[in-house]
Amino acid sequence: MKITINGTPKELAHVSYLSDIVAQFCQQPKNIITEVNGQIITSPHWSHTSIKEGDTIELVAFVGGG
Repeated sequence: MKITINGTPKELAHVSYLSDIVAQFCQQPKNIITEVNGQIITSPHWSHTSIKEGDTIELVAFVGGG
């Protein structure tokens, strides 16, 4: 399946849901905000959000500091 993640085209196999993408690309999913095709998807919905050919996904990590 061809999708775009954070502006980079990717060819991925065995990806059905947003939760699959988060598990593959994020070391600390607790600190991630996701967006699929311009729509923010909250973590409770990751496992129910289907990923389709051509989708654009943004994974944004929040980093604390002071």
